[in-house]
Amino acid sequence: MSTLQSLQQRADNKCELCSATSDLDIYPVPPKSQTTVDDSLLACATCRAQLDNPEATDPNHWRCLNDSMWNPNLPVQIVAWRMLTRLRAEGWPQDLLDMMYLEGDDLVWAQATGEGLSEEDQVIHRDSNGAQLAAGDNVVLIKDLNVKGAGFTAKRGTAVRGISLVADNADQIEGRVNGQQIVILCQYVKKS
Repeated sequence: MSTLQSLQQRADNKCELCSATSDLDIYPVPPKSQTTVDDSLLACATCRAQLDNPEATDPNHWRCLNDSMWNPNLPVQIVAWRMLTRLRAEGWPQDLLDMMYLEGDDLVWAQATGEGLSEEDQVIHRDSNGAQLAAGDNVVLIKDLNVKGAGFTAKRGTAVRGISLVADNADQIEGRVNGQQIVILCQYVKKS
């Protein structure tokens, strides 16, 4: 069974956030870049568009979180926490946030995108040109790098696909070069 079919079965062919029944698709919950059942949810086009574009957020659409925040599936809880945090200035979301509880690693996942953190507390990864990097992005090395302990040099111009971010260090990303997972300083890459 595919991930989409598993999510459709889990969600009874409804958006796991607002219960819409049309334009449903997989929404991988950032910063996870895989689309597994444990890292994704089934969401309608309206929810997906507002999740990815905070400026387009319609607070009234998200009143549905009153129900979906209690969903037993962790990806749904993570997204509900993020949206309630984003909208807390509206008043009503703060009451729901006060009732919601996420444990250690789950809270770390919820906060991984910087939602709810002040701007100076956010860990933002930027490439050599200042472009913001996200998990799953592709980058190119701009300098030859000696890979300590692996015995090879990662050459300038090498593409690194599907990077992951080092959560507590804005200067480092991880990626696979020559079949080896390595840590790379952001100042030596550019987003492709």
